[in-house]
Amino acid sequence: MLIAVFRRAVLCLVMAGFASLEAQVVAADEFLLPVPNVTIYPNDIIRESWIVEHDFSTSPFPPKGGVIDSRAALVGKIARRTLLPGMPIPVTAIGEPRLVINGERVRVVYSEAGLTITTYGSALQAGGAGDVVSVRNLDSGLTISGVVQPDGSVSVSGG
Repeated sequence: MLIAVFRRAVLCLVMAGFASLEAQVVAADEFLLPVPNVTIYPNDIIRESWIVEHDFSTSPFPPKGGVIDSRAALVGKIARRTLLPGMPIPVTAIGEPRLVINGERVRVVYSEAGLTITTYGSALQAGGAGDVVSVRNLDSGLTISGVVQPDGSVSVSGG
């Protein structure tokens, strides 16, 4: 009787191990990552047609963390470095599109308590929405810093 109970316990443990192994295999089968299907060069804006899903579950060295796992996180962003076809894309290899380009003329807006002053300046660095950039005021020659707005203007504040 004790041997039968022992056999049943061993059988349950073995079956539980197979269930766990099966769960790991199913999870491995679902290891899809978006990858380029063409070479994407630095400063290219990533298009939907340039991205395909690739299964890394059979890869001997599957990528670990720090890679983009969603198409939505790629489309419309810019490449910070060259992205090769079929290779996972590191999080640090993409960025927001540049709305302000170094050396180009930008609209500078100061707005406070109902007063809005608009002028133009020369961008001293590139930046995307939310980035702090330096701009040279074309009238005075002074350098000011401001935050890039979604419309491409630079918002400055007093202080």
